[in-house]
Amino acid sequence: MADAPSPTAVRPPEATDPPAEAAGHGSGRWLAKAAGVTAALTAAGALLGLFRDQLLASHFGAGPETDAFLVAWTVPEFAATLLIEDGMALVLVPAFAAALARRPASPGPGPDPVRALVRATLPGAVLVLGAAAALLALAAPWLVTLLAPGLARSALAVDCVRLTASCVLSFALAGYCSAALRAHGSFAAPAAIYVAHNAGIIAAIVLLGPLWGVRAAAAGVAAGGVLMVLLQAPGLWRRLKRPADSPRGPAAADRAVQAVAWAVVAPVLAFAVSRQSQVLVERFLAAPLPAGAISHLNYAQKVAQLPMTLSLMVCTVSFPVVARALAAGDTAAARRRAERDLLLAGLIVLLGAATVLAAAPQIVRLLFERGAFDPADTAATAAVMRVYALGLLGHTLVGALVRCSFSAARPLWHPAAAMLAGIAATAVAGQALAGVWGAPGIAAGNALGITLTAGLLLAGARRGGVPLGARALLSGLVRLAAAALAAATAGRLCAVGPPLLAVTLATAAVAVVLPAAALALRAPLVPALAAAAAARLRRRPAARRP
Repeated sequence: MADAPSPTAVRPPEATDPPAEAAGHGSGRWLAKAAGVTAALTAAGALLGLFRDQLLASHFGAGPETDAFLVAWTVPEFAATLLIEDGMALVLVPAFAAALARRPASPGPGPDPVRALVRATLPGAVLVLGAAAALLALAAPWLVTLLAPGLARSALAVDCVRLTASCVLSFALAGYCSAALRAHGSFAAPAAIYVAHNAGIIAAIVLLGPLWGVRAAAAGVAAGGVLMVLLQAPGLWRRLKRPADSPRGPAAADRAVQAVAWAVVAPVLAFAVSRQSQVLVERFLAAPLPAGAISHLNYAQKVAQLPMTLSLMVCTVSFPVVARALAAGDTAAARRRAERDLLLAGLIVLLGAATVLAAAPQIVRLLFERGAFDPADTAATAAVMRVYALGLLGHTLVGALVRCSFSAARPLWHPAAAMLAGIAATAVAGQALAGVWGAPGIAAGNALGITLTAGLLLAGARRGGVPLGARALLSGLVRLAAAALAAATAGRLCAVGPPLLAVTLATAAVAVVLPAAALALRAPLVPALAAAAAARLRRRPAARRP
């Protein structure tokens, strides 16, 4: 089958999108506003996350106590991916989008499809995941042995796991609220959940750290999960309180509930579990290494993945728009939106990856080198962080492509199979390289595995709900990656002087060189963005004239 027309001729952002997208929440202006709100709150959450990690580094360093907490941190990491970012969102956003598409504007007799969907899904989810949280707390000793055999402070890790176990239920409720609110076109509260979560952890470390040690951070994870739910629940409740029900209720309700049938849920869960298993593989491989290896991997990953988090906000905002376009039968509009978003997310993450490659030691020194975190920890963390940066484009592509795959709310096993192949590559490569390079070798296995997964997902892009043009997308992404490599080289040459100055100079060099190199290589999207920026600059002086 021939590939789609090339997305290299991406048009600049317009005031409105095609008619099907413009129905309801889908206009370019609305998407820009939603993306702005999401970006601001995501950045705030990321900054608080950095401050949280700085507190951990300052209070507990990168030793056995922090390693014990980070084994327990596997629980909220896994729960966030499964119940907020991937699993719950990939199932429920299309389901709520379908229910909203079938809800008529004028109310009438019969059950509302949106409320019927909530009644059919929420009680069972609470029951099952509440039981899972209790079981996890009971099984904490076995879990710690499984995740990190030979860990120096295993008893401390067990205590931390029991404190964090409650987030299985709280994250599930937070993820449910986030998916429903985003499908309704509300993004502020879902984007702010990590602000609330990190605020809970920070408060616990500051208030309880002197008494409880690193257990205070685990207690903060539990408290932060509750705050995530409380932040969103009122908004969802208001949107579910419709004064009357819809005239086509029963059939619409049946179809909406079918959208989250087991046939759809199973492949989504398989993908989400497989994706988060990368963290399990890394910590399993790092446990036998010298104390601090798990901590170095954690700090490096948290900083290196900040660009990925910011890049995926583009797809997070437009995912409900794509799902509603598909529910309305407008595949062309969904495809245009998805291809633009993939290229924009790739451009954003490559800017961040180039900066990390250019100035990793200075970034780590600026953020963490104080208190119990010494220069040796800085060198080890920076080495790992540079290797992680090589896989950031793969991580972003996986996050973006899987949303395209599941946006039509139909069974699809290809993403899970691709992710399992990536996990196998991560495990084999990480095991082989850890003995030679230590923690950087494990990071190299991560980069290799996620890049393989991204390639497999891109190769099978036409199997998903959105029929993307894989060949043209791959060509554009390769050109953007080449431009990022040139920018990283320039940034590394400029990263001189004290840490703050070095990071500033490297960031500026990357910001200048990457777009210039992209234009020279005729990479997609950048010319359109440059033309749109130039048009805005031309309009501003004209607007100021009397």
